[in-house]
Amino acid sequence: SPPVPNLPSPLLRSHRGQTTSRLLFGYSPSSASSAPAENSATEHDLLAPDAGQKPPGPTPSQSRFQVDLVAEAAGAADDKTPSSDASAAAPEAPSSDPAVSGEEAKGRFRVVNFADPTGEGSVASPEAAPTEGMQNGDTVMSETSLHSSTGGQHHYHYDTHTNTYYLRTFGHNTIDAVPNIDFYRQTAAPLGEKLTRPTLSELHDELDKEPFEDGFANGDELTPAEEAAAKEAAESKGVVKFGWIKGVLVRCMLNIWGVMLFIRMSWIVGQAGIALACVIVAMATVVTTITGLSTSAIATNGFVKGGGAYYLISRSLGPEFGGSIGLIFAFANAVAVAMYVVGFAETVVELLVVNAVMTDEINDIRIIGTITIIILLGISVAGMEWEAKAQIFLLVVLITAIFNYFIGSFIPVKSKEAKGFMGYDASIMWENIGPDFRGETFFSVFAIFFPAATGILAGANISGDLADPQMAIPKGTLLAILITGIVYLGVAVSTGSCILRDASGNVNDTISSQFMANCSTAACKFGYDFSTCKNEDTCRYGLHRDFQVMSLVSGFGPIITAGIFSATLSSALASLVSAPKVFQALCKDNIYPGLQMFAKGYGKNNEPLRGYILTFGIALAFILIAELNTIAPIISNFFLASYALINFSVFHASLANSPGWRPSFKYYNMWVSLAGAILCCGVMFVINWAAALLTNVIVMALYIYVSHKKPDVNWGSSTQALTYHQALTHTLHLSGVEDHVKNFRPQCLVMTGYPNSRPALLDLVHSFTKNVGLMICGHIRTGYRRPNFKELATDQARYQRWLLKNETKAFYTPVFAEDLKQGSQYLLQAAGLGRLKPNTLVLGFKNDWRDGDMMNVETYISMIHDAFDFQFGAVILRLKEGLDVSHIQGQDESLSSQEKPSGMKDVIVSIDTSKDSDADSSKPSSKATNDEDDGKATTQPLLKKDKRSPTVPLNVSDQRLLEASQQFQKKQGKGTVDVWWLFDDGGLTLLIPYLLTNKKRWKECKIRVFIGGKINRIDHDRRAMATLLSKFRIDFSDITVLGDINTKPKKEHMAAFEEMIEPYRLKEDDMEQEAAERLKNSEPWRITDNELELYRTKTHRQIRLNELLKEHSSTANLIVISLPLARKGAVSSALYMAWLEALSKDLPPILLVRGNHQSVLTFYS
Repeated sequence: SPPVPNLPSPLLRSHRGQTTSRLLFGYSPSSASSAPAENSATEHDLLAPDAGQKPPGPTPSQSRFQVDLVAEAAGAADDKTPSSDASAAAPEAPSSDPAVSGEEAKGRFRVVNFADPTGEGSVASPEAAPTEGMQNGDTVMSETSLHSSTGGQHHYHYDTHTNTYYLRTFGHNTIDAVPNIDFYRQTAAPLGEKLTRPTLSELHDELDKEPFEDGFANGDELTPAEEAAAKEAAESKGVVKFGWIKGVLVRCMLNIWGVMLFIRMSWIVGQAGIALACVIVAMATVVTTITGLSTSAIATNGFVKGGGAYYLISRSLGPEFGGSIGLIFAFANAVAVAMYVVGFAETVVELLVVNAVMTDEINDIRIIGTITIIILLGISVAGMEWEAKAQIFLLVVLITAIFNYFIGSFIPVKSKEAKGFMGYDASIMWENIGPDFRGETFFSVFAIFFPAATGILAGANISGDLADPQMAIPKGTLLAILITGIVYLGVAVSTGSCILRDASGNVNDTISSQFMANCSTAACKFGYDFSTCKNEDTCRYGLHRDFQVMSLVSGFGPIITAGIFSATLSSALASLVSAPKVFQALCKDNIYPGLQMFAKGYGKNNEPLRGYILTFGIALAFILIAELNTIAPIISNFFLASYALINFSVFHASLANSPGWRPSFKYYNMWVSLAGAILCCGVMFVINWAAALLTNVIVMALYIYVSHKKPDVNWGSSTQALTYHQALTHTLHLSGVEDHVKNFRPQCLVMTGYPNSRPALLDLVHSFTKNVGLMICGHIRTGYRRPNFKELATDQARYQRWLLKNETKAFYTPVFAEDLKQGSQYLLQAAGLGRLKPNTLVLGFKNDWRDGDMMNVETYISMIHDAFDFQFGAVILRLKEGLDVSHIQGQDESLSSQEKPSGMKDVIVSIDTSKDSDADSSKPSSKATNDEDDGKATTQPLLKKDKRSPTVPLNVSDQRLLEASQQFQKKQGKGTVDVWWLFDDGGLTLLIPYLLTNKKRWKECKIRVFIGGKINRIDHDRRAMATLLSKFRIDFSDITVLGDINTKPKKEHMAAFEEMIEPYRLKEDDMEQEAAERLKNSEPWRITDNELELYRTKTHRQIRLNELLKEHSSTANLIVISLPLARKGAVSSALYMAWLEALSKDLPPILLVRGNHQSVLTFYS
């Protein structure tokens, strides 16, 4: 192409000021062909506005950031003068057919505007492609797409932004993405759009035609409720958000300065004295400061949504604690509304007492309270803006009242002296510094003061309405605690230094001269003597007596009354707003299923109107009680419980040491937080031990309820992190300890294939490993195609969930392997972790060994040999009906769509093993009689009693198989477990039946023991065995010694055996030695005449044992018998298989067991 002059691009020039940061640099469509774009063309076509349809000139843009191509750009196509930027970024692009690559690009990426200078559709001509593509492909991720009006419902596309950008960054085109905040958003975040970074398989796979479906990384998905909320949030424009002063500081200060400041503070100083009053304030402040630090730590560990204390606790400690505290906290806030309103009404009534009582005092409180709360409800329903304005106004009144008091305290007035206010004086301060408890104790006074310090969460509770909660919550909360703490201390010191404890208000109580000598109280100094009223208990003024003493002291009394009103109303208002917000967040998470209706929000601010009405109802009910002292302690306890849990969650998160715990607020300490949590609990009991007990009971009850319901949420709580941390620590710790025979546990590697394909095997092994030992469901997947690891990963997760749902305590471990032998070696070597490693291999018996390829038998027997090589025990289960039910249609019913996570496609898998019969782990009893149509007749699971689905009637053998496969799921009743302990394998043959009969289902079964022995020593052998069993402390009902074990089996049985092995014999005596060797090499499983002769007695023993088993144990619930061993290399696999067949055929369920000849039982303590 011709040289390119460096003209400034009109595009860049026109928008240089505001958008260079957002400008997207050239994108050459031809180089897109290198990306595997065609795969996703279909996927993304819906999202691509048709390229080339827009006119090449500027189009009206929907947003001030939308950059559209400028007309001159298209005009410049003739003289090929793209911008210098574009030419710099354009290495010679390969001249592939631009039309095709343009289409690909369009399918792959959302193309905002592919200008089309020639109007021909696609790009003008191949040689023009590099330059034009560069210039006209200038696309932009528009602001509209960032805050999309559709609520960000189209997030699953790659924006051109994410693709063309890297060409500029790295000088060549790549779809690999550079770090971008939008990749880390949750699905429907209100602030912007979630982009999906290219998946690993899109960058790495060659053939993968279907990229990973849009799942979410590590549990980032939102619950449907959160989706909806985010959608609403995205739609609502003009939402009111508060900064740290208006949102947090003002709110917290108003909530902390309650009525206590004006009505009770002076009384507290009178009771406890200045020193202890300061101690009380300091203690309360310590508790709230620690909680404030903890709240800050949690609030700065990630994005905080609405729901305040509930949100903080539930996201860090999990739904159980969060759910229980959320409910209690919302309730406490609702009742707090009542408490503050009653406080307000009491003050009003006291003012009215003089001349205007409506009915009697208590009903007046009710009437005034009801009117007040209706007005407050109106303010809060009007919206957060009004509520915030009201708060600011109330704060101004409150601060004026406080200043009014302090100014007044410096202006001594003669008329006030008789009422106890003398002005600042050292002698008054000295007299008031110590305690003077009258009917109170330090802790009872503390209990009365403490509610005045609560309210520090007022800001955090509206976290959803804060512009930047991470900055606002720490700053506002801690500053509020500091300011209010200082004011409380100031008031304590000031009242104690200028007011007497007792005063009569009578100006004539002056002292006569003769008392002057022996008068020691501070009042004497000012010429007053209040000793008579103090002794007679008739004083009406002073710190002890007059709750309204602060308005007496202040410069202008009514301002203090206004301050009391503003303190009560502001606290009531804050609580009235907090309660519904917390409750709404709780209902959105759907932890308590019945409360879903309260999750709905209205208006642009998503106001929880239903929550307001509920709060109003609760508060009204408590207002009608009109007794402050009954409500107050319970509320304080509820608040303290949530403070304790906030502190505890910081400790817990630090303890769990999860990499996700990294708060940007650094001034916290896990041990301080723990101390804070303990302090909160202590204070609860100090305030009111009965209420504290009640609170704890309620929290525990709700906790148990939520744990039991197991809500379907995953918030990455610290409980999960700590569980992992403990599991890791303990596993490592375990690895440092040598095994001991007393602690031996059967840890089974069970070759189940898919866990639901061999239910009998799974259930029986689970019966003796549950809560005792490890159980791993091994699944070897073989196949000639390239292994699909993605599918393996999704199956792994799905079947593990299936196991958990079925309450099977086992792990599912699938592996890909060339063949079964290799796969079983992988599992035997690598399954497990540290000491949690399997030590016993459990297989199903290969019932169909004579039907298929004998090489499968060779593999099957080699698995048993490998197990012994790895020092594993081996267990084989045989049911005469067979084990594998996966070909029976609809066995997958429990994987049905309702329990799959949202990311999974709802497919009901019907595993049809007939077409892949050697590709599944240790294929016992895969019935080869599997008609193709039988597997395909209906996709509806058979075992679901579904009216609509026509089910295929099962043939008789399948019906039997199904029944047999479920026999270990039900109670076994009064039967027997027969243990044929013929060879000592270390005791595993005895341990398994013992563990089984310990379980509830097998409780009523008795163990019968059978052993071999000589006819002339039967009694002796029986006694020896009985002694051994009683030393092992294993209960048995009866011991049988088989003296006739070595007699020859019946002729017809021997003949049947001969007939069975006939097809598998090598018959080397009838052929040339060379031919025989060749045949043996190609078919190693063949039985030589030599070995048949050599092992004749062993063969006879297996046949004879089968006769004895039928004679003695034909009615047993389960037979456990020693597995015969075959020497590796000496006994061919066909002969060994024939032995197992002869030994175990036509019997009840039989378990062939052989331990690894290490003791697993001991009689030493």
